[in-house]
Amino acid sequence: MELTLNFGIELPASRPIPRRVNESLPSFEQIVDAHYQGLFRFAVSMCKSDATAQDLVQQTFLQWAKKGHTLRDSSKVKTWLFTTIYREWLGMARKEKRHPEIEFEPDLHGSTQDENEGENPRVDSATLQTALDQLDPNYRAPLVLFYLKELSYRDIAETLGIPIGTVMSRLSRAKDHLRSILLRLEGSSPANIIPASFTP
Repeated sequence: MELTLNFGIELPASRPIPRRVNESLPSFEQIVDAHYQGLFRFAVSMCKSDATAQDLVQQTFLQWAKKGHTLRDSSKVKTWLFTTIYREWLGMARKEKRHPEIEFEPDLHGSTQDENEGENPRVDSATLQTALDQLDPNYRAPLVLFYLKELSYRDIAETLGIPIGTVMSRLSRAKDHLRSILLRLEGSSPANIIPASFTP
């Protein structure tokens, strides 16, 4: 499965639902059609398992079937779905004790800038996926939501349940970490490589 960020790699085509605040909610079938692939890919990026990702997506749509009618703002459907699937994943991760919750504190972590700052790594899709898998979930989630799912800072903050300032800090450091990983992997990448840009 190809997972790409907007780092010089073409994003897959999507079928967004045109919507405005205060208009009626799309039908269940329209929502599934528009968001299934996006939710599935986000879930895979977090849990690294197709089967588990399918379970998370199904649980998310089940929650929508039960509670979606309470959403009054149709422009928030996407955010609602990603918030729900992220919470479902957190619940699963905590239960399995695979990913203990660690809150990010910029003052404690210090700078992640290194001697390769400013260099743009060259990367193919497989190498990018490998690098993403090596990121801590606290960094991987906002990075995927911002670049692949194109959520705003505010929507990411709502989805992850963290302040906007923390979203911005994690995105900045996630890009630093990802750049460092990609530069480290660059030497062993296949010939088909694409320059990667990390500027939002």
